[in-house]
Formats: sequence, C-alpha cells, structure tokens
Amino acid sequence: MLERVAEAGAYADLALRAELSRSALAPRDRALATELTYGTLRWRGRLDFLLAQVLARPLAALEPRVRELLRLGAYQIVFCDRIPAAVAVSESVRLAHAAGVGRAAGLANAALRRLSREHASLPPPALADDPLGHLVDGLSLPPWVAERWLAAHGPAEAAALAAALNQPAPRTVRANRLRIDRDALLAELRERFPDATACRFAPDGVRLGGPGDPARDPAFVEGRMTVQDEASQLVVELLDPQPGESVLDACAAPGAKATAIAERIGPEGLVMAVDRHERRLALVARDAARLGLAHVRTTCADATRTLPEAPAPGGWARVLVDAPCSGFGAWRRNPDARWRVAPDAPARLAEVQLAILRQAVARLAPGGTLVYSTCTLAPEENEAVIDALLAETRLDDGRRSEGPELRLAARASLPASLTAERPGVPPLLDAQGVLRTLPHRHDADGFFAVRLELEQA
Repeated sequence: MLERVAEAGAYADLALRAELSRSALAPRDRALATELTYGTLRWRGRLDFLLAQVLARPLAALEPRVRELLRLGAYQIVFCDRIPAAVAVSESVRLAHAAGVGRAAGLANAALRRLSREHASLPPPALADDPLGHLVDGLSLPPWVAERWLAAHGPAEAAALAAALNQPAPRTVRANRLRIDRDALLAELRERFPDATACRFAPDGVRLGGPGDPARDPAFVEGRMTVQDEASQLVVELLDPQPGESVLDACAAPGAKATAIAERIGPEGLVMAVDRHERRLALVARDAARLGLAHVRTTCADATRTLPEAPAPGGWARVLVDAPCSGFGAWRRNPDARWRVAPDAPARLAEVQLAILRQAVARLAPGGTLVYSTCTLAPEENEAVIDALLAETRLDDGRRSEGPELRLAARASLPASLTAERPGVPPLLDAQGVLRTLPHRHDADGFFAVRLELEQA
C-alpha cells in the first residue's frame, strides 16, 4: 500500500479499506496495519531525515519498494514503543525476502540496526535555529508547505499547526436526529465506548474514545449515526437548513453533509446531491438509504458547468458548495495527501471553486442562503475565492451590477451555537462571521466556511 501511494498516487484510505476487506486479520492486527500505514505516511519527512543519516547512499537512489520497506521499519523503531527494535529489524529483513527484494536484505538489516542504536541522538533542527528544517525534517511537512506556513503564521504557530496535524484525528459521529437525539445516542454509545463525550461545538456530535470501529457499531449499522468530523458538522450548522426546505448540495460525495442536511429538513423537504463521479455519488445514495432518508436524491453533473434547477420556481432555498480543495486541514485523517498536493494546486483549484460558485449562485433563490466551505488552509482557495465572487456583483467603479446582490451574512444572524463564546476556547467565527477551525486550536479538522445571502429581488 505504501508503494502504491508513493508511486501510483493511490489514496491510502481506499487502498487500506480494499486490502482489509480481503484480509482475514484479527481486529487487533487490522488496527496495527492501519497504524503502520498511516503512521509511516504521516511521518515520512522525519523518517527520511533519519534514514539519510544511516544509509551509505541517498534514499532517492533506492528502488521504490526498498525505500518503503525502510520507511516502514524506521517508523516501528522510532514511533512504536510496543514493538521491540530487534523485532522491527528482523521483520523488515524477512519482508525484504517476501516482497521480492531479498538483495536489499543486508542493506535493510545494517541501516535499521544502526537506526535503532542512534536515532535518539539524531534530533531534527531546532525551531529557534532553523525553522524551515524543523518543520520539514522534524514535523514532516513538504518544504513548499513549510515555507508558506512560516510566511503566513510565523515559526511558533506554524510548528503548533504542523504538530497537531501529525496526531491521529479523533473519531467523531453525528446523531441522526430523525431517529435519536444526541444525548440518547451518547448514553447508548457509552456502553461500548466508555470514554465517549459530547462534542464541544457540534450539537449532534459525539466524540468516541478507546478502541472499536464505529462503522461496525449497531448504532451505525441501524442508521442512528454517521461518522463525521466535528468541523464538517459545523458547516451544516452554518447553513442552518430548515424543515421542509429544498437544498442543493453541489459537491456532495461521499455524503456526510448531504445526509446531515436531510436529517434537519425532514421528509417534507428535499436534498439534491450532486457529484461528477457516479461511483462516489453511489456512496451518497447508500448512506441515505442506511439512515432512512428517502428525500435525498442524487444526480451526476459537473458543477463547474451546470447544476440542476430547483423543483419550484425561483431557485433553491439553500445551496452548499463544499468545494474540492487542497485538503491541508484534513491531513490528520488523510496523511498521504500532504505528499500528493503540488505547489500550484491552490491556484488551480481556486479557478474550479469559483466556477462552481458561479453556477451555485445562478441556481439560488432570491433571499436564499449559500454556504461555501473547504477543508484547506490556503487563502487562495478561501478568502480570495469569496472576494472574487463578491466583486463580480459590482462594477469596476463601485456601482452594483445588474441582478440581486450577494453579500456576507451578518455575524449576528448566524446560529447561536457558532457565535457563543466559550472560556479558554478560541472563537469559531471571526468578526466578519467567517467560520475557521484549526486542529491545534479546536481539535477538529481545519475548515473554512462562509455564509452568503442573495438579496430579495
């Protein structure tokens, strides 16, 4: 799996799910396989820094399978306290033979043995002395991302953010409010997840603790809950869909937000879930069926070109554009993404995002609400996209263009759950009413979301 991610651009979560579905591993070993996969990807920059100091030739000069074998062994030695270093070394040597690269067994044995003896004395550059080296070699950021974050946030804040993104994401679920309320779900889950607690911000959210697979839990199988990060839940809280409304989700797959909207509007409403990929759209339909949400419909379309019309004249009451993005904010759960995103991705994606927003505005009813969200921290994909969209409703001389004006929703009009001040917790909304969550501040995925309103005609 590591080789497929590094060389073929495979998505780690999909590759892992496919391999585990074919595996007869016991639950404990499935958990270990997951930890080794995600951990090796998460800390690849740090592992490469260490391996470079115990190898006689550059890591990049080795064939891909040998390179991934060494990273996997190094991760166990440096980060897995419960795996003895000698076992990690011997298993890596055995794996070299089993994986068809037995010629590298001696190299692996020598390098990993040396690493097991010396890694504690090979610290990365200190933040105070070499901020860039610390972020790249110590906290495993791609160099171009480290440079951006140092310029935008300064060394201390950039390091805190990078460190938080190297931690496993909390497992968070959302109650299906059409079948159970959050408190009742929490009481049920505590029988199987004794450390479960209510989320700090999301009113339907429960944060799980301890071992166990929520996707195999009876509450999930029977449609009483959905796995969804707390910040993702807050995007729907910002949209604030009301019972009976018709809502368009322009980039819906895999469907957590679409089903959350459907649970809020109830069976008298309608959610139209759009995605350009049929296979991903099938995930939305499958989840809606599991949750008993017959009022979720799906349609395959390229949202940069067209979006479906509302069932009633005038347009959709609410539209959600959870746009495709560079995904910096979700690296805790998608650690392979940091090695996949190219430096020019934010600028390229901004063009796609703006194109989708134009289509969304064209389908929004006068007086309607549009929420734009991303799980990235790149300003080109966040503030710059919204500034460009709003500028299109005005002429160069400051006069308004034809048609209703699109504007930011007033902070005072947003849900109280988002505007509430919590002692010791950074606010979710800034002075302009923009929702920002950060892993090192809110222990949730990094999200940007803004609510826009189209004035009445």
